[in-house]
Parts: sequence; C-alpha cells; structure tokens
Amino acid sequence: MRIIPESELIINADGSVFHLHVCPEQLADKIILVGDPARVNTVASYFESIECDISSREFHTVTGSYKGKRLTVVSHGIGTDNIDIVLTELDALANVDFKTRTVNKIFRQLTLVRVGTSGGLQPFVPVGTYVAAAKSIGFDGVLYFYKDSERIRELTFEEELQKQLDWQLPGILPYVVASDSSLLEQIAKEDIIKGVTIAANGFYGPQGRQVRLSLADPFLNRKIEDFDFLGEKITNFEMESSSLAGLAALMGHRAMTVCCIIAGRIHKNMNTDYKGSLTDLIEKALERI
Repeated sequence: MRIIPESELIINADGSVFHLHVCPEQLADKIILVGDPARVNTVASYFESIECDISSREFHTVTGSYKGKRLTVVSHGIGTDNIDIVLTELDALANVDFKTRTVNKIFRQLTLVRVGTSGGLQPFVPVGTYVAAAKSIGFDGVLYFYKDSERIRELTFEEELQKQLDWQLPGILPYVVASDSSLLEQIAKEDIIKGVTIAANGFYGPQGRQVRLSLADPFLNRKIEDFDFLGEKITNFEMESSSLAGLAALMGHRAMTVCCIIAGRIHKNMNTDYKGSLTDLIEKALERI
C-alpha cells in the first residue's frame, strides 16, 4: 500500500489539508462550488445551521445544513489551475486517511455542483439564461497531466472541434469531457439549457477579447459560434468547467457546472448587475443537489 509523501499531500499541523485548511470531518458529501469567496456567504445564508466557517487565501469553506441536507460550499477562485487544487484536496479529504497517508479502502463519492457566471455565444442563450455544461471543452491542458484521460474524454468530438475551428494554436489542444449524466438530469430541469461550455485558460485573449495585444487567431470566436457537431452548438465561455468535469470523472465523483449568462459575446452586451439572477440559480442548486 502506497504511503503518500508529505510533499505530495501537505497536511497542516492542525490536521487540515494545505490550501483549503479543512479537516476531513468538516466535509459534506454534497458540495456547492463558487468562484468568489464572498459568494460563499450568499450560499451559506440559506443554511439553518453552520458547523464550520474557514477562510484561506481565495478558498472560503462553510459546512452546514439546508433543509435537512448536510452541505459544504467552497470558493475556488478563478481558473482551472485552482480547480486542480480544490478538487484534489476535496478528494483527499474524502478518500485519504490523513494519519496513515494511505488511500481509504472504502471509496467515498462526492457530488459537486459549480454555480458560476458565463458569456453567451449563441442567440438562444441571451443574458439572463441559465446554461448547464453537458459537455465542457478545455482550453487549459490540465487533464493532460493525468494518466488515462482518454477514457473519459470525447475523442471524436475533439477531432471535429480541431477540424471545424481550423485550430491555429499547436502548443495546446482542446479536450472535451461530459458532466456526470445523472447529476445533469438532477440539476438541469426545463428552466436550464443543456449546452456545450468552453473553459478558457484566461479571461482576455483566450476568450477572444482584445485590449492592446493582438490575437493569434482573431477569427477563433467566429469559428466557435459557427461550430456544429451533430446538432450541438457551443453555447458559452467560462473558466473552470472542463477540469472540474474531467478530474471528477477520473476520480469517480459526480460533478457539473451551471452558469448564469451575464455577457452576450455576439451582441457585445454585459449585465454587471447580475446578483439577482445568480441568487435565483443558487437557490435552484440548493434545492436540487
């Protein structure tokens, strides 16, 4: 049995995991993920009781009870690199014995729903729409660092994506992963569109925004908008869904992302006062998880 070295899984002196500062007994099986640490307070305001409230860097964690369900809400910050940290540490909290540094014999499955904001790429996903990432396209590369990613990736979709987008960035290839199908059906009812979401590895250039620097492929967003594979269109941009869905699938957890569209990339409009819509989406996630 492998003993995980101290440098591979860092455990703090108080028995908590390194970045999150959460102890194993403080983690619920059902987890809401949000980007903004302040948004954790919004989610936790619905809890009838709170067990713990922990903040460390951009990671804010609260565990409590909502209508009889034990829930944890965690902020992950921005980007797929942060998802790699958060998901690995959540999995360790659930499935590693911190005293012996060995993997537990009995697997504990987590259910993770990320609630975020996003930019719409199609006329049928205007500002204010809710979109669940049935499939996620990763522009980030995180999944390639883990063995056997091919078994959970949609390789045919990836080939068609590179072909239709006439991919001009040879240093990184997009990958495609699906959300957990049972969780998708559980969360995405008739009021949430099931779409194809791109997780970009940046907010500006990787999402086709041009401020001062020129883009390597200035036509990429137009090709993304035109993409069609067996009737599936790319619906929206965000920055975390691919590594969440991919790493969770490799680990054996259930995970998905659902976003409120706050920017219309086609019509170039933006809703900066989106808190009401996001609160409504949070309430749906709390009820359905």
